Amino acid sequence: MASTSHIEWTEATWNPIAGCTILSPGCTNCYAQRIASRLQAMGHSKYRSTTRKSGRRHVWTGRVNIDHEALDAPLRWRKPLLVFVNSMSDLFQDGVDIEIISKIWKVMQEADWHIYQILTKRPERMLDVVSKFDKKLRNVWLGTSVESSTYVDRIDILRSVPAHIRFVSFEPLLGPVAPINLQKIHWAIVGGESGPGARAIDCEWVEAIQVACRDQNVAFFFKQWGGTRKGKAGRLLNGRTWDEYPAVVRRSSIACQ
Repeated sequence: MASTSHIEWTEATWNPIAGCTILSPGCTNCYAQRIASRLQAMGHSKYRSTTRKSGRRHVWTGRVNIDHEALDAPLRWRKPLLVFVNSMSDLFQDGVDIEIISKIWKVMQEADWHIYQILTKRPERMLDVVSKFDKKLRNVWLGTSVESSTYVDRIDILRSVPAHIRFVSFEPLLGPVAPINLQKIHWAIVGGESGPGARAIDCEWVEAIQVACRDQNVAFFFKQWGGTRKGKAGRLLNGRTWDEYPAVVRRSSIACQ
């Protein structure tokens, strides 16, 4: 049975990889880092040695563990799903061998009744690895995270990645990114940081991305305002929710915009 997800823009998560490394400011309060530290403390072998104590919190050690039992899980999920691949890690970090990525790619090709969403802060490795594969998969969406204007060059790299759907996650949005070029990008997710130590988001930053999406014909999804109590802050922008998806999406339970 698939692991259902509370992440607003997907339906299920698939985590064949555990462990990661801190790369940029968006990683500072990573929710996956917090969850991994708890699972490690509970004795889950999948997360063994993936985090360490640093001051009053846990951080990634850089160790990567492969969950071989989970590698072919989507083949057993018969209901078509939107699947966020590696919600607890980054598939394209250096610690993940291309042979493992290739196995995951093959599973996504075989279990083609699902749509897979892969998000990375390392689009340069995504480009290098995916370009080596023989087939571009229509059911695999490839995206990158951009937390501020300092990292908009990730979008330039993403534009060159062979993919039918490319998307950008502006989450956690830590600063303004506009003006922004979204050419060859099909979907934008925007969200504020949540959880302990959450940094503030500015409404003007969000609205500027929304305008860019409207002007450049890019689907816009506003995930949340975030904060230490994200449920209270909600996800309304100018009085309504914004749950747009690329027009080609094949959906099961979420209504297509």
